Amino acid sequence: MHESKITPIETILSPIQRFMHQEKSGGIVLGISVIIALILANSPWADGYHHFLEEKFGFRWAGNTYFELSLHHWINDGLMAIFFFVVGLELKRELVGGELSNPRKALLPIAAALGGMVIPAGIYLLFNPTGEVQSGWGIPMATDIAFALGVLYLLGDRIPFSLKVFLTALAIVDDLGAVLVIAFFYTSDISLIYLLAGMAVLLAMYIGNKMGVRNIFFYAILGIGGVWSTFLLSGVHATIAAVLTAFTIPANVEIREKIFSEKIQKYLERFKKIDPDNSKPTLTNDQLHVLEEISNTTTAATPPLQRLEHAMHPAVTFIIIPIFALANAGVSLVIDLDQLLSTNVAVGVALGLLVGKVVGVVGFTLLLVKLKVAPFPDGMNIRNLLGLALLSSIGFTMSLFVTSLAFTHEEYMTQAKIGIFVASIIGGILGYVVLNKRSDK
Repeated sequence: MHESKITPIETILSPIQRFMHQEKSGGIVLGISVIIALILANSPWADGYHHFLEEKFGFRWAGNTYFELSLHHWINDGLMAIFFFVVGLELKRELVGGELSNPRKALLPIAAALGGMVIPAGIYLLFNPTGEVQSGWGIPMATDIAFALGVLYLLGDRIPFSLKVFLTALAIVDDLGAVLVIAFFYTSDISLIYLLAGMAVLLAMYIGNKMGVRNIFFYAILGIGGVWSTFLLSGVHATIAAVLTAFTIPANVEIREKIFSEKIQKYLERFKKIDPDNSKPTLTNDQLHVLEEISNTTTAATPPLQRLEHAMHPAVTFIIIPIFALANAGVSLVIDLDQLLSTNVAVGVALGLLVGKVVGVVGFTLLLVKLKVAPFPDGMNIRNLLGLALLSSIGFTMSLFVTSLAFTHEEYMTQAKIGIFVASIIGGILGYVVLNKRSDK
């Protein structure tokens, strides 16, 4: 067979692919998207930017229009459902075979995440105890895993791997907490008929899983056409449908590693014995047949859950979350200080994230360590625990999402977003400085 040559398109795409495979890349792209949104919202194109997001479209059938929603709504309820689907896949993977599958190892990040949710919510309610503003208590509970890990990975090998694992587990538990908060506290009036229809489809997907159905299209068709649409119509937020759908995806394999390795070795031996036709750039039928068997065996040895997560993660990180940021981070910075502080929303969100996260994460973690319920992970001490807690105060994606659910009043939404930006920027910078100083010693 001829040696393959590097094509012009590979030369162009190679740097992009290398960038996408870096852990910090998601945070960088998200940061750029936030900056672009802020520029658009504070430019002569601001009216056009907001008007474009409010354009409505839906589906027409037999003279009737269905799912007629604004572009902003489609992004928050449609595209973000894909984001939450991947969050659900990550949650299930962690519970089945990750850090959260070992109860003793999981205790510390779970406690840290709980502290990082309860204390921020309490601080927010301290400043906003009554009225419509009270409903924003869920905003400072969230951690943005892409930004937080992006900052952490900027420190490279100077940070012990155990800290990255701890922060990832904390952020995943935090995501689960945010999903539960949305499910129980940020849903509108519920239609039981549609909800029961959605649950019936979920049951069908679960039964399919137990019967050994591994075809991704089976779960995609029922998940989107059945669960997502019925939950959206029921009043329960569609992102909850996405997480529940993810939990029905099979996490087991058809063939084990040892059998897989033996089969692949046999296929490779067969492939080597086939005489290639070096006069042609194409493969022989026998070669194609062996490669197809290798592909099928590889698919059988990979859990559908991990296959989906691996395939969808780049699209979520580099397309869906940046689009969400472009649609939700556009806040006019020409704000009257009196107007900004006309309520305590901005103060409650900022202090909830910056102070509440640190107090909650550090306090709950140290409590379990002092009680000898769980030990510190290798390489962790109080100083880098403080650094991780500061990074957990970065709340962009989830906090902005909860803001869109908590408030209908534009002024409150703007105040909350300013609070998120201020706390996230300060928390990210301080977290980097604390961890960097620690790593230099």
